Amino acid sequence: MAPPPSTTLAFNVRRRKPELIAPARPTPHECKLLSDIDDQESLRFYIPVIQFYRYNPSMIGKDPAAVIREALAQTLVYYYPFAGRLREGPNRKLSVDCTGEGALYIEANADVALQDFGDILQPPFPCIDKLLYDVPNPKRMLNDPLLFIQVTRLRCGGFILGISVNHVMSDVSGMMQLILGMAEIGRGAVAPSIQPVWERQLLNARDPPRVSLLHREYDQVEESTITSTPSENTVHRSFSIGPNQVSTLRKLLPNTLGQCSRFEVLAACLWRCRTIALKPHPDEEVRLLCMINVRSKLSPPLPSGYYGNAVVFPAAITTARKLSQNPLGYAVKLVKQAKERVSGEYVKSVADLMVMKGRPHYPMAGSCVVTDVTRAGFEEVDLGWGKAVYGGLAKAGLGAKLPAASPCVNLVAIKGGIAISICLPAPAMDIFAKELEFHSKSLFISSGL
Repeated sequence: MAPPPSTTLAFNVRRRKPELIAPARPTPHECKLLSDIDDQESLRFYIPVIQFYRYNPSMIGKDPAAVIREALAQTLVYYYPFAGRLREGPNRKLSVDCTGEGALYIEANADVALQDFGDILQPPFPCIDKLLYDVPNPKRMLNDPLLFIQVTRLRCGGFILGISVNHVMSDVSGMMQLILGMAEIGRGAVAPSIQPVWERQLLNARDPPRVSLLHREYDQVEESTITSTPSENTVHRSFSIGPNQVSTLRKLLPNTLGQCSRFEVLAACLWRCRTIALKPHPDEEVRLLCMINVRSKLSPPLPSGYYGNAVVFPAAITTARKLSQNPLGYAVKLVKQAKERVSGEYVKSVADLMVMKGRPHYPMAGSCVVTDVTRAGFEEVDLGWGKAVYGGLAKAGLGAKLPAASPCVNLVAIKGGIAISICLPAPAMDIFAKELEFHSKSLFISSGL
C-alpha cells in the first residue's frame, strides 16, 4: 500500500521571532502549589496538540494569528498561572510562581495548502517539528514557559494551531477547558463560560500520608533491552479503525466478560499486539497502564472548573507468555479488573505514595500506556473559522522519558473512526502491524513515517 500524501509531503515554514504574551490585565503575583497528583515525575513533560482549520470565506479580513494572539492574552487573565514559571522545593515539590511573564507565542507562514495533507488527517504529520515550537527538555523545564502556541498560516487561507502545555499544570480535560475558553474569547466572548478553579490542595496527600493500597504501576524494575534500543530506527505509524472493526474484536470475546467498553477492547488488543511485537522474555512481567480520569470517582466531586490533573494509572499485569498465548479475552479481563480498582481511596493512596516515595515515574521497562482522547473534544474547538478538520494529540511517544519503544499509545478521533498512534523500533513495528491485521481480519489501514 502506498503511503498517503501527508507522509511524503515536504514544505517550508517561516517563523517570526517568538514573543511572550502576558495577561491582558494585571493578575495576582503569588506562589501556588501544585497537587501531589500534578507533580509526579510521569507528568513532567509537555502535551503536544495540533489543530487544522480550513479557509472560511466569512472570516475574510481577519488574521487567525492576530485573533488567537489577542484571545491568548485575554484568556491568561483568567488562567494566569499559565503565565508563570515552575519552581521546585524540598522533596521535589513543584509550585507555580505567578510572575505574569507570559506564554510563548510564535507566528508563522507555510508554503503548503491544507488539501496537500490528504483527505484524512491523522498522526504522524509531516514536518511536525516546524508546526510545534520546540519545548524545553523535561529535565530542565523549571523557569520556562508553561504554555507554547504557534499559529501557522497556510497558502490556502487555512491555518494550523500548535499548542504545547506542561502536563503538570493540567490533564487533557483541564487543557481542553483552557483551549475552549480561549476559543470562546476568540469568537467574541468577554470571558470563558467555565471559570477556572485552582484548589489543588484537594488532591494532596493526607497528613500523615499512608499508602493504603497496592500500586504496582509504580514498581521499580530494571531497564530491559527493549527500552535501551537506539532511537535512530524508531518508526511512528497510525492505524485507523472504525466501528465495524471494534465489533470484529468484540466477537473474539467470551460472553462471561459481560459488557466491555471500546477502550477496554482496544487497550487489551494493543497491549497484546505490542508485547508480541517487542518479543520480551516469556517470563518477563508486562503491564498495561490505563490513564483513568477520576473526576467521577471522588466524593465530594472536584468543583466545576478544576483544571489540574485528576488522573491515575492503574496497572494490569501478567507475563509476556501468558499475554501472548492466551486469547484476547484474557487481556480484556485484566484491563477491566485494573479499572475497577480505581476509587476515591485509590486516588488518595496514590497522592500519599508520591510524597512518601519521592514522586516516582512509572516503570518504562515492560510497560504500555494507552491514552484515549477520542472524546476529549479537540475537533470541536472553534476559534471563529469553524470546527477543526483534525484536532488532537500531535504525535505518539509522549512522556518525561522517551526510549525507542515508547510505552505510550494514543487513541485519537479522526474522520470516520479512531487513529491508533504508536512509536516502535522498525522490526517491531512490522510485527505489530501483522498482529493487528490478524486480530481485525485485515480491516486495519495504516499510515506512517
